[in-house]
Amino acid sequence: MVALDLDAPVHVSQSGTGILDRTRAAVHGRGREAVVQLSVITVLYLVYRIGRMLAADEATRALANARTLLAWEDRLQIPNEQTVQSVFLKHDFLAIPANFYYATAHFAVAICALLWLWTFRPMYYRVTRNLMVALTAAALALHMLIPLAPPRMLPEYGFVDLAAKFGQSVYGPPDTDTLSNQFAAMPSLHVGWALLLAMGLIAATRTPWRWVLLLHPLITTLVVVGTGNHYWFDALVATALLAVATLLHPPVLNHPQPRA
Repeated sequence: MVALDLDAPVHVSQSGTGILDRTRAAVHGRGREAVVQLSVITVLYLVYRIGRMLAADEATRALANARTLLAWEDRLQIPNEQTVQSVFLKHDFLAIPANFYYATAHFAVAICALLWLWTFRPMYYRVTRNLMVALTAAALALHMLIPLAPPRMLPEYGFVDLAAKFGQSVYGPPDTDTLSNQFAAMPSLHVGWALLLAMGLIAATRTPWRWVLLLHPLITTLVVVGTGNHYWFDALVATALLAVATLLHPPVLNHPQPRA
């Protein structure tokens, strides 16, 4: 986030009843707004899913693009993704949680973060929502223009499908999976969303511990690379798109926020 007001104080009650009272006060009279926001998010999600499915039948081009990308990463001397994946492959206690994190954290963290922001920091929620829509739309355009097979589909390069090896795979066989576009590695929305949500929460709070939230995008990046679902370049492009969207978004200055 850029040019956001960080002066809104945050008071955390030690009483469970106090927290419930604050939550009730924060959402009182906002039922219609909640329905509208939920409807907007649902429609946008459905549009995104339809767009991904329309671009899903691009196996040959997606594999060719993946090999080209690996060649470019090699020329730019970007560290090999296999270095990270090899660590997960050697240790079950890392591989299994990594697969679980990939399968669950993306949406779970987004729902919790957006719900908290909407409840207690509505101005920051609107900025975060707008940036998420812009980032996702840009990603969808790239998914359709540049289909890209993930590393796990290139075993000839030494990559391994970590989810298939250790379980908890969220994808079916590419030729029969009609519910998702597995050739949408570029950019990584896992990384883009994780970074956006972390920065949105950091901007909306004042506690010194808020910077710990940066662990989420860091862990997400290591997980998506280590599981064989993304390349380093996918994370870099997602970060760049988020930076552009943030710079183009109208700044939010000096808007008082309700206490949480």
